[in-house]
Amino acid sequence: MARLLLFNKPFAVLSQFTDRGSPTTRATLSDFIAVKGVYPAGRLDRDSEGLLLLTDDGRLQARIAEPRFKLPKTYLVQVEGEPEDAALAALRRGVQLKDGMTLPAEVAAIDPPDLWPRNPPIRVRKSVPDCWLTITIREGRNRQVRRMTAAVGLPTLRLVRWSIGDWTLAGIAPGQYRELSA
Repeated sequence: MARLLLFNKPFAVLSQFTDRGSPTTRATLSDFIAVKGVYPAGRLDRDSEGLLLLTDDGRLQARIAEPRFKLPKTYLVQVEGEPEDAALAALRRGVQLKDGMTLPAEVAAIDPPDLWPRNPPIRVRKSVPDCWLTITIREGRNRQVRRMTAAVGLPTLRLVRWSIGDWTLAGIAPGQYRELSA
């Protein structure tokens, strides 16, 4: 039976088990996960938080990570500014990035979610409002959600991946994981 770990990756943790080539030691998955033989199914940037799936099954890993399967990934995104309808509509249609047009995203403005505090906290500017969005994408380009929100004039302040397919972060504290049978 394949193993599947649902890990709540904290901010500033690399989505790998070792940190090669860095002059300073950075936090990695090995600081949180002692399970042998599991590997990340996809990546989450160092400055992003949230759900990272790890498995010991190569087929499952490919099914989760491969863009051709278009597994939906939902993010809670704190952006700088108040989104206008045109910006949200652009995200829903797809956004032109340097590496091409994105697929349409599901986007909604939401009330601030009840999340753990981020360490370090995001920068807050009293003269610049912020807003929370849910964004669901079905591809996984490098820093895609950040680049999409920036392209419509809404720089990302905080990015938390909440779900991948049917797997969610619900009930998993930062730095903790839940093991499931896949």
